[in-house]
Amino acid sequence: MKWSSLIERQILKAQAEGQMENLKGAGQPLNARSGNDVDAAGFRIMAEAGVVPREIEMRKQVETLQAAYKAASDPEARKAAQKALAEAQLRLDIEVEARRKYYRTS
Repeated sequence: MKWSSLIERQILKAQAEGQMENLKGAGQPLNARSGNDVDAAGFRIMAEAGVVPREIEMRKQVETLQAAYKAASDPEARKAAQKALAEAQLRLDIEVEARRKYYRTS
């Protein structure tokens, strides 16, 4: 069975059961965006579920560590903060590069 016919059957079943009534955004035009709409849909679903992408969490961690590094006055504390910042930045860079490679191959 083809995916398109399976999907069509599921849609018809949902309509028959009344599940397609009173949906959020019903009757409104779809956004015609250029670019990768699959990513936008994925990020929207994650946002509605209250989930933050790992890359965003890592960026926030790097910003926090940058502030801690700038605020450190003791040489030993500054060195420890610099080490933690370098490790976090490296992990973030690896995550970004992995995402870029994934999108290049798919």
